[in-house]
Amino acid sequence: MTSQLVCRPEQELPVALLRVDGVLDMVTSDALRRAVGRLLSGQPEALLIDVAGLEISDPQGLAVLSDVVCQTAQWPAVPIVLCGAGGETAAALAASDDCASVGTAPSCEQAMRDIGEEPEPRRIRAHLRPVPDACRQVRQLVEQACTAWHRREVAATAALIATELVANVVRHAHTKMEITVGLREGQMCLTVRDGSRRLPRPADPSITDAGGRGLRLVRELTDSWGVLPVSDGKVVWTQFAARAAV
Repeated sequence: MTSQLVCRPEQELPVALLRVDGVLDMVTSDALRRAVGRLLSGQPEALLIDVAGLEISDPQGLAVLSDVVCQTAQWPAVPIVLCGAGGETAAALAASDDCASVGTAPSCEQAMRDIGEEPEPRRIRAHLRPVPDACRQVRQLVEQACTAWHRREVAATAALIATELVANVVRHAHTKMEITVGLREGQMCLTVRDGSRRLPRPADPSITDAGGRGLRLVRELTDSWGVLPVSDGKVVWTQFAARAAV
């Protein structure tokens, strides 16, 4: 019998909500991976996944959940909460080191209330055209954000990272882009979404023209970074420590 999994996005911003029903296994994992990735690419304040209707029929299903959801939780500054998990699923999550950063809640309604009581997260979004002046614009945006959030000590590094990400879009993608600058729990997060599905090549040392030294520099300046392919392009994300000065 063919297994089936239905993933229904019911809300995208400011908090994303995904309801999942059916059987999760190696066959249906791609459907969950695509749904989670699409919602995360919008940079919501949090992602709630309702798994009350999810059936995990064998240990492989739990491994799939860990691979798709728990390891995806490294996405910068977007907390993931699984709602309505059954006893076996909740126990497996608690036992997995990969799932340490994934929250749980009895229901998505309760999770929504809990998020509403948290301090407002810091996040700025901007849309830029693929023109050389976009690099200057993003530097100003990042420097202003760091000043407003009392993180001026990392402003120069953050501005350089953002400039490299934007310059890469201007040079190679040639599409409009969405920039997100976020700060949560002492982590500065910079992401750029563009309309090209061409993946960057950070190991290439030859990028030395006027826009920067490419993603090799981004890799050196950040604690973690990655690329999330989406249906209409990709999202390049970065994260590094930016705790307040004592």
